[in-house]
Amino acid sequence: MIEHKNSPIDRLIVVGDRVLIKPVAESNKTGGGLLLPPGYKEKEEVQSGYVVKAGPGYPIPVPSDDFDEPWKPREDKTSYIPLQAQVGDLAIFLKKGAVEFQYHKEKYFIVSQHSILLLERDEFTGE
Repeated sequence: MIEHKNSPIDRLIVVGDRVLIKPVAESNKTGGGLLLPPGYKEKEEVQSGYVVKAGPGYPIPVPSDDFDEPWKPREDKTSYIPLQAQVGDLAIFLKKGAVEFQYHKEKYFIVSQHSILLLERDEFTGE
């Protein structure tokens, strides 16, 4: 699990359905013993790393009742469907769906939830 208290990463805001992932050293086995497919390193299509931050989720608008009073000020009524990925999860994701970048000399990936193939969580919560 990644701890990042009082680090520069706290200033980053992950938006929408995206997840910020710190890659781990490549291996053919995850920490929990999940065996990854043979040859995945050669193809470099699949990458793994720990979720550092997750966005709020998929935005959904809330229907408004004030259509008949357009002069009233409107509030932001956006709600979100939360993501499955949580901070600390080990994510196995498609590298082609990720954006790689460096922040304070550390390598990270920004990945949309739909590019994540599998999540491994330390404690199973039944979700």
